[in-house]
Amino acid sequence: MILNLTPHPIRLYAAEREDGIDDLEPHLRKVIEPEGTPARLAMIELGTQGDSIELVEYGHAHDLPPKRDGYRYVVSLVVALSLVPRGRDDLLVPYREVRNASGTVIGCRQLAQPV
Repeated sequence: MILNLTPHPIRLYAAEREDGIDDLEPHLRKVIEPEGTPARLAMIELGTQGDSIELVEYGHAHDLPPKRDGYRYVVSLVVALSLVPRGRDDLLVPYREVRNASGTVIGCRQLAQPV
C-alpha cells in the first residue's frame, strides 16, 4: 500500500504524457490523495547572519510513521534524502514531473525510491 505524506494529491500520468497541456485528464493513471498531516523536516533557527540571511539547522523528520511491512510512503525529496542514510527504504518521491502550459508541476510520470 502506498500512502501520500505530502500536502498535495499525487497525480500519476502515463510516460507518454507531454508537458505543456493544461487539461489534467489526458493520460492520468491514478491520483493518490494526501493522508493528512504531511511529513516534514524540523527546523531550528540559529540566528541571523548579516542583514537578510537566517542560519537554519534542519533536523529529523516529524509526522512520519515508523516502517511497516507492506507500506510505502510518498514524501518530499528533502525528507527522503534525510532518512535514506538512516535505513528508511520505504520512502518514495515524485519523479519525472509533468508540467502544464505555464510550467507549473501538476503531477509526475513515476515514483522513485532514493538510494
